[in-house]
Amino acid sequence: MTVQTLPTVGHWIDGAAFASTSGRTAPIYDPARGIVTKNVALGSREEVAVAVASAREAFPGWRDLSLARRQTVLFRFRELLNQRKGELAEIITAEHGKVLSDALGEIGRGQEVVEFACGIAHHLKGEFSEQVSAGIDVYSTRQPLGVVGIISPFNFPAMVPMWFFPLAIAAGNTVVLKPSEKDPSAALWLAELWKEAGLPDGVFNVLNGDREAVDGLLAHPEVRAISFVGSTPIARRIYSTGAAAGKRVQALGGAKNHMLVLPDADLTLVADSAINAGFGSAGERCMAISVVVAVEPVADELIEEIAERMSALVTGDGRRSCDMGPLITREHRDRVASYIEIAIEDGATVVVDGRSVRPDGAPEGFWLGPTLIDNVPTTSRVYTEEIFGPVLSVVRVPSFEAGVELINSGAFGNGTAIFTNDGGAARRFQNEIEVGMIGINVPLPVPVATFSFGGWKDSLFGDTKAHGAEGVRFYTQLKAVTARWLDPSHGGINLGFPEND
Repeated sequence: MTVQTLPTVGHWIDGAAFASTSGRTAPIYDPARGIVTKNVALGSREEVAVAVASAREAFPGWRDLSLARRQTVLFRFRELLNQRKGELAEIITAEHGKVLSDALGEIGRGQEVVEFACGIAHHLKGEFSEQVSAGIDVYSTRQPLGVVGIISPFNFPAMVPMWFFPLAIAAGNTVVLKPSEKDPSAALWLAELWKEAGLPDGVFNVLNGDREAVDGLLAHPEVRAISFVGSTPIARRIYSTGAAAGKRVQALGGAKNHMLVLPDADLTLVADSAINAGFGSAGERCMAISVVVAVEPVADELIEEIAERMSALVTGDGRRSCDMGPLITREHRDRVASYIEIAIEDGATVVVDGRSVRPDGAPEGFWLGPTLIDNVPTTSRVYTEEIFGPVLSVVRVPSFEAGVELINSGAFGNGTAIFTNDGGAARRFQNEIEVGMIGINVPLPVPVATFSFGGWKDSLFGDTKAHGAEGVRFYTQLKAVTARWLDPSHGGINLGFPEND
């Protein structure tokens, strides 16, 4: 019998594929088929040193290159990405499982930052103050840091790295990207695209691995800054370890995002928005809405509207015409599904149980259908913990004030939304809520391109934004508000990235 040898995904160092010698690997699954399609090398401390050395050697030449020459490479990368984004979407769907339209949407959001970086010359300008004292003028210049590390999560293998590396590279830094070991191929595809765009060798490197690679980047003295997106416990460790080593760190953590629905809201819009924000990318989004806070007497009618729309959703292989794909791994699927039983034990009502879904895909896929749970106790783990899957909870409250108090009492402060026709209530919500990103009649209040992202409290540690040239630290909390006033022409169900979401 012939034993098939699976390919191994290695690193990208100094402008070329780099085969690992660590001897350690991890499996990469096709979540829609439930099978291992390849393995990924898990980098060692020695390989961390090789990647950082390549970036360090490339730094002086890239730093000293004119802004015009840098921008030429950025524009070329942007054009290549736009021409070939379909290839990247297929890679994302094959390893993450999200449907192709959602994969294309994440690439589009990442490309917003690429396009911003193409015009970064204006943002790198220094300042001049004349006569600050008698006969004394003051000039300030912005200079790149050097080698910067990016540690990105599995749920957006293209978009999240593209939040960071276009700005870092445009500003003259060099990069070592450590993608998730669950879906690393998108990062390598981007590295090859940079090479084709004319980026000098060593400016962008990809180091695959697990905790050993992460700890290596955190400890390496030549890595000047770290950007991370992931769960709150790891974000806290990344921040404390990196800061203790003298690095600039931004570490985005978890979330438990709420949607407050007032009785005067357009329930058609609310139901569509809850579906989009709760089940897009199978709920594996840090900006997913996972809790609908319904101000009575609106809950029963709203639940009916949401459940009706859920019945039309098709869960299946993202390469087919489906609305929602599988979860990333069998273990993660089982963990998310376990919360449904916890909800039952805690006295909640399961309105739609995703465990009974009949997928349009291989039976071995990591399937869990959209799930709706009513009357979730706020003491239940279903409410207090980040589930990171297609589970939408409903909590009923008697008033606007009770809803605000409930949202503010949580540990997370990433994003939230209010749905109402009352402009005064929207303004009060904006002023009183203790969350970093707020949507008014918008379920996913993610700012465009490089503006503040990350929230407050346990959703973010460190810098709110690493502006590539200077790693600016903000000593005030930033709040971003995205507003839409009700319009009967709103778009209906779209589990991907709706325009201006």
